Amino acid sequence: MSPRLSLPSGYATFLEELKAGIRQAQVRAVLAANSELILLYWRMGRKLLERQSQEGWGAQIIDRLSADLRRAFPSMKGFSVRNLKYMRTFAEAWPDERIVQQVVAQIPWGHHVRLLDRVRDPGHRLFYVYQALEHGWSRSVLMHQIEGGLHKRQGHAITHFARTLPPPQSDLAQQSLKDPYTLDFLSLGPELRERELERELLVHIRDFLLELGVGFAFVGSQVPIEVGRRDFYIDLLFYHLRLRCFVVIDLKTGDFEPEHAGKMNFYLSAVDDSLRHESDQPSIGLILCKHRDRVIVEYSLRDTKKPIGVSAYKLTERLPNKLARNLPSVQQLESELARKGKNRR
Repeated sequence: MSPRLSLPSGYATFLEELKAGIRQAQVRAVLAANSELILLYWRMGRKLLERQSQEGWGAQIIDRLSADLRRAFPSMKGFSVRNLKYMRTFAEAWPDERIVQQVVAQIPWGHHVRLLDRVRDPGHRLFYVYQALEHGWSRSVLMHQIEGGLHKRQGHAITHFARTLPPPQSDLAQQSLKDPYTLDFLSLGPELRERELERELLVHIRDFLLELGVGFAFVGSQVPIEVGRRDFYIDLLFYHLRLRCFVVIDLKTGDFEPEHAGKMNFYLSAVDDSLRHESDQPSIGLILCKHRDRVIVEYSLRDTKKPIGVSAYKLTERLPNKLARNLPSVQQLESELARKGKNRR
């Protein structure tokens, strides 16, 4: 039995560095292979478009082409009739080869198929490509963001960040907030209380973080802040890793009222004094309410010195259509429970 080798000091660190380098090379190889595949599909689609335009090739040619290509390259997937048609649509959707090479080819083909199916506007489609690249979205996350209409909501919260934050941070902060936020909790009725909303957000905190966007790290709920001789409680507290600041969220189940801005201003002052590190940026407040009037919000924030944003939220009750037709609505269940409660009394 050979004696056990005595490893030199620093070997473990050296090994981890090599393993990290190998993993990075593997990722780069996968990305490079993906880019080549996407470019291949785009060029094939462009050639199909040219032939069909110049020589009037019909749909039957794609059927024959699919069979011939699969026969010539039996180990390669992707030459089905359906996929060849997607290649043609893909080339038609992205006519500029430079954009395809520099940006579009960086995300997987499955992402492109979803984008072609769900997003018609070229500008919106490019928005989702950039977002998927920046945040490393999986296909399911991409679909979630498309279904939630992220391109309509990103950066649309009513804020006065431009006046209360320096330009680089104000732009990033504005883009970090949406309006409205989509909260998908089937168990919630239309008249939920704030504590119930908060409790459901905690149960679904991963989904809520996804809806908030990249960079938000959850700190806690009902976070106590001592001011004077009293304790106050922040509904939800986050730290934004890119903005380098705390984000205070105050939940309101009704309409926005002017006094909500004053309460948020108070919370932000307390957080800045008790939690903010000297290297942190000023804390940001987000008031989430059922409805908000733009004029009332703008008047309420006009003389406020703290960076505050106001967004609405909407609750959706997602069920497959087949089930939805055969199950009572949340409102019907609530009405029935209320009726039975009265009968017991």
